[in-house]
Amino acid sequence: MPLIAGTVQLDSVVQLLAKVRPVFHSEADFQHAFGQALHSLDPALRVRLEVPQAEYDNGRWYIDMVCHGPARSTAVEFKYFTAAWTGEAPATGEAFRLREHAATDLARRNFVFDIARLEHLCARALDTDGITLMLTNAPSLWRPLRSQRPTGDHEFRIHEGQILTGTLRWGGALYPGNQRKLIGTYPLQWQDYTRLPGRNGTFRWLAATIDPHG
Repeated sequence: MPLIAGTVQLDSVVQLLAKVRPVFHSEADFQHAFGQALHSLDPALRVRLEVPQAEYDNGRWYIDMVCHGPARSTAVEFKYFTAAWTGEAPATGEAFRLREHAATDLARRNFVFDIARLEHLCARALDTDGITLMLTNAPSLWRPLRSQRPTGDHEFRIHEGQILTGTLRWGGALYPGNQRKLIGTYPLQWQDYTRLPGRNGTFRWLAATIDPHG
């Protein structure tokens, strides 16, 4: 399991987070709570949100979170993709109403895009590694596709056991703007996050670690 900024294990942060925040209102809520959990495990870390990267995509890319340790830094990109769920958080009784995000193909695409961007960043910075982190209650993201018919996002699928590597084409070669070439190899293994009552109450998380110098 990867270390964040060379000091804190990712799964330690996620396990702590699941105890105190089993569900989130939004991706920004997820990011903020993750930063709080990380800081509680290592108060010496410097955690920064929405850090601009002037040298990528004409300056339009902002890294969700950058964590600075004594010797290493870790850039983290978050994805919080939800299926419809309504309920209360067990610990606090706080009410949640999660909306349905139907475009699972775009969730897969954007997860791969994050890997490619972090590869670009980490290749230029010897003391920086990266993590793409997705949390979701949409089972279609972690389950393999039952149909054998290829889909437009076939090479971008991120279900359990999938391996992402090499050149990934969206819709075959019909959408070259969505094509990405990954330098590393990423076996995907989903982990349980929490189980809440009701339909779509199971949340799972997926992480890909980017460290071209490791």
